[in-house]
Amino acid sequence: QVQLVESGGGLVQPGGSLRLSCAASGFTFSGTWMYWVRQAPGKELERVSSIYTGVGPTYYLESVKGRFTISKDNAKKTVYLQMNSLKSEDTAVYYCAKDCRLRDDLWQCALRGQGTQVTVSS
Repeated sequence: QVQLVESGGGLVQPGGSLRLSCAASGFTFSGTWMYWVRQAPGKELERVSSIYTGVGPTYYLESVKGRFTISKDNAKKTVYLQMNSLKSEDTAVYYCAKDCRLRDDLWQCALRGQGTQVTVSS
């Protein structure tokens, strides 16, 4: 059974940090693209970051560059998103995903986890 399970969300004050984890199972983890995407109320799904689980580049949404870091542990089949200097505009449900593509300016992912809520508020 192909599955992605996120954890690590919560409520944090502006300027704070959170670390999201995504445990993958049911598919070959090495040699695939893994994504963190998010959706805020009333907004479209957007790609926050992505990483190739082999040797390859990482990508970041412009607004999170320098604040978020994506990483992976192939032995644990886990992807992480370290989020520092969080802002209120980072508030959203964050999903771990695979098989994502941008189509007509909208991100679509064939597989997503259940999502974890991140709320940045004082």
